[in-house]
Amino acid sequence: MELRDTLAKSAPRESLTAHLAATLAGAAALRRRVGRVTLLEQVTEGLFWPAVCLAGLCHDAGKISDGFQAMLKGVTRSWGERHEVVSLGFLPGLIDDERLLGWVAAGVATHHRSLEGGRGPLAMAYGGAPEQEWRERLHPVPGGVAAELAGWLAATAMSAGLPAVPSPPGGPDVVGEARRMFERLLDRWELPAQPDEGLAAVLLQGAVTLADHVSSAHGVLHLRQPFDAGFRPLLNGVFAGKGRILHPHQTQAAEVDGHLLLRAPTGSGKTEAGLLWAAAQAVAITEETGGVPRVFFTLPYLASINAMAGRLGELLGDETLVGVMHSRAASYHLAMAICPEDGEDEQAEAARKAVSRAAATRLFRETVRVGTPYQILRGVLAGPAHSGTLVDAANSVFVLDELHAYDPRRLGYILATARLWERLGGRIAVLSATLPDALARLFRTVLVRDVHLVEASVAGARLRHRLALRERHLIDPEAVKEIKERLAGRESVLVVANNVADAQHLFAELAPEVDEEAAFLLHSRFRRMDRSVLERAIGDRFGVGGPRRQGLVVATQVVEVSLDVDFDCLFTSAAPLEALLQRFSRVNRIAARPPADVVIHPAAFAPRRAGGEEFADGVYPRAPVETGWDILSRHNGDDVDEGHARLWLDEVYGTAWGQAWHDDVLKFQAEFTDAFLGFAYPFVSRDELTERFDELFDGTEAVLAKDRDAYEADLNRMSGDRAAGRLLAERYLLPMPHWGTPLTTWEKRLGLRIVNADYDERLGLGAIHGPAAQTYEAGEVL
Repeated sequence: MELRDTLAKSAPRESLTAHLAATLAGAAALRRRVGRVTLLEQVTEGLFWPAVCLAGLCHDAGKISDGFQAMLKGVTRSWGERHEVVSLGFLPGLIDDERLLGWVAAGVATHHRSLEGGRGPLAMAYGGAPEQEWRERLHPVPGGVAAELAGWLAATAMSAGLPAVPSPPGGPDVVGEARRMFERLLDRWELPAQPDEGLAAVLLQGAVTLADHVSSAHGVLHLRQPFDAGFRPLLNGVFAGKGRILHPHQTQAAEVDGHLLLRAPTGSGKTEAGLLWAAAQAVAITEETGGVPRVFFTLPYLASINAMAGRLGELLGDETLVGVMHSRAASYHLAMAICPEDGEDEQAEAARKAVSRAAATRLFRETVRVGTPYQILRGVLAGPAHSGTLVDAANSVFVLDELHAYDPRRLGYILATARLWERLGGRIAVLSATLPDALARLFRTVLVRDVHLVEASVAGARLRHRLALRERHLIDPEAVKEIKERLAGRESVLVVANNVADAQHLFAELAPEVDEEAAFLLHSRFRRMDRSVLERAIGDRFGVGGPRRQGLVVATQVVEVSLDVDFDCLFTSAAPLEALLQRFSRVNRIAARPPADVVIHPAAFAPRRAGGEEFADGVYPRAPVETGWDILSRHNGDDVDEGHARLWLDEVYGTAWGQAWHDDVLKFQAEFTDAFLGFAYPFVSRDELTERFDELFDGTEAVLAKDRDAYEADLNRMSGDRAAGRLLAERYLLPMPHWGTPLTTWEKRLGLRIVNADYDERLGLGAIHGPAAQTYEAGEVL
């Protein structure tokens, strides 16, 4: 066998040298995009990017082993050994700088598996084994091919300007050198690393893995940031076409150098201000690092993410510049691509394209991404699967829109990760219509760089809302009667309940009061395909700027930032002030009418479980909801001045509950830092942390028992394209919280959870049947 006949992959067929060259090119592109990261340059003494590029060039060199080639060519089913361990044998003859050699070896050995822990740890498989055992297991390595490959690696590295030396005559003793290199690697990382050193190691692993994945997928990393120096003139032109100019707070945001806290009411151009800030930071980071910063725009809800992705693509004039970064990205692209009248062939082609687009985003192609904070935070799980997310976050810009302060655990975790982003050269903005001073102080405490506050003026702003409080719960018959009267007056009415059960009850009571096509129920427990139809229909009927039309939307908190809609009045259950103010903003959204009624009903307080603390309607802690109610009671009947909202919030966070909240946030920040951000053992699997992480941020999904056969039919509809078939089938998926998994059964053959439950396209998830029924009541899932 000769080197030209040696393969890296069999399907599609790719030669080893072609793959290694492509991975080197991917590493070089990543280097150009990320740029200089001060922390990494200091820790590695300027060797980080040379190590990444050399590791990318050599990472699969061990595939020359006869056993691996026989597997690729179908002679044997499995080799049973690890090619990346064999790859180490090429390094000592290529690199004479011992410091560089150690970093390159770490990147090569760990680009698929951890050294310890997890699935098939390398240390357990090879650590301490005698040389004879290594030779028996990993031989034969064809000597002629090894010598030829060693020469090719040296020539390729030197032509790329990398610090390499010519190959020694006769080629390397691959297995012997690999064993010695592997033992050195184990000794090097046996003791805990210093924080910055461990972080550098994880980012090295992520960079090599990412370059390999981009190469394998024949992907391309975008090397242009559209939010750059040209964005402000672009936005000025867009505004001029609509007879508008930049507001003072937007101009101020564009002139900030550093982190940003922006307090601006809904409808004031908060998003544009954040984008102007992001463009200015991208320019500054490029000048400092020579890289191409990525811009991450995060939002708390799926529908708002999808809407923002479309909005940014339209603003930039090219939707392909924006990546959708959430677990249902492919479903989003499919929904954007298909029409209701499309037949099976059109749907199949749209599914293939949607899978391809989502895969490109998972490979970090776009320099603009829209998603949840969770998707970026997941990078802290590190290892081959997640460390690429961390390196991609270096020298980046983060816009956190509508960050919810009242959840101390999630906020603490986000604060901890924001500090990590800053250490890696990132800049952070928090945009909110309801930014309490307590949250501003926390960001200033955690971040080292200057944090600038920009506040939109509300002086002279038209008042949008008139406050009214009631004595009865939202589902009380008298409350329902009042809502019916507003519907009879041909108004558009938004009703927001705190949980699914109340929302379903209210919809059943109120929907008969209007035409069927004018009544909608929206919560988080709908099948994907039904949720998409609902959101589109609600937007069409109640969208901002559209004609005033009678109708009803009953929703849970998913409506708070998810839809750009405008109603005549609101009836809502009491909730934390931040949530209520978001609900208010769905009414008289652009102040085009006199102040509109926002009617608040008291919550019902009860423990979730016997003996536990009490929650408002089973959702929110009691103390902040009661304090907010007391504050609003003092303004019952008043027109709401949005300039007072911050003062109200400051009063809530100034209570004993607020102090406890502050302490909890810092406690959870420290907890997350200790558990996830230490990286003392960078190449030890962190699988045990994954479940803990998912329980907080992630949910699960199931398919209704009645949809099981339809799901399987879609899954198998597209012969030879399993991913596209799965995407078509995913329209039947029903989201459930992580703790809802016991309510389902696992079908191993389909890799799917099945739930036997009542379901209605207009009402969503109902009662669950079977053994789990004793632990669940219809609507209990929040």
